[in-house]
Amino acid sequence: MNADTLRELERVEWRVLAALRPIDAITAATIVAPLRVTAEGARIVRNRSGLYVIHEWPALAAHAAAFDAPPALPAPGSLALTVSVADPAGQYQPRLARIALPRDPAAAGEDSLFSALPIALHPAPGARLGINWCALRVSLAHRTSGDALGGALLRVVAGDAVLARGLSDWRGEALVAVAGIPVTTWSEDEDAVVVSHIAATLEAIFDPAAGTRTPMAHVRAGHPPPRLPLVDPDAIESRRALLPRAQQDLSLAARGALNLNLGLDLP
Repeated sequence: MNADTLRELERVEWRVLAALRPIDAITAATIVAPLRVTAEGARIVRNRSGLYVIHEWPALAAHAAAFDAPPALPAPGSLALTVSVADPAGQYQPRLARIALPRDPAAAGEDSLFSALPIALHPAPGARLGINWCALRVSLAHRTSGDALGGALLRVVAGDAVLARGLSDWRGEALVAVAGIPVTTWSEDEDAVVVSHIAATLEAIFDPAAGTRTPMAHVRAGHPPPRLPLVDPDAIESRRALLPRAQQDLSLAARGALNLNLGLDLP
């Protein structure tokens, strides 16, 4: 055998369709605790950096054999893979996320294949709170029947800014934690120089097709519904103008805590 001849004993190739980076919805910090990230038919692996890498998906099987350059079709972003993310430790609410595939390796910034997609997870009702956060503990129910509404999106809005978001569990319970409220801030009232509270609005948005309704008797007895709520909060928010909503005005303060009961009318 020629001394310059190389013999291949083993080949290891990693083809990647996308990488997901779960983040805390309040702090935007990367969640380092192991999560369950799954999607029907897809192979998803957690790497050493804590990213969840989508390696295979039958709809993009041709990509697995194309290493130098991806196939021209399907076009970038023309398909959608629905991913389920759950926290075994129970600190975060489970959620769905829609991932547009294939990712474009030639794109810039967050649209690039080489940029991990952030997936925000919202705190569970029993999650730990940070210092100076304002905690809203919300119970959401159908106004007429009293059924608990699970899988509702909660938003805290001040002016045009969304300060915080949360999701309700099957009991209709949600924790919405608002971070970054100053202990004192400038007032718009000419008779007051500083104030310790800010005005905001709590908004609940519920998709009857995706969320759950559980009779209050079952909630009190601790009997969850056959299907626990698992929703895509981004999809709910994008359709908020078309979905049933309820809202309540609030006064928020750092280190404050509010217990709220919110009723929502459904068609």
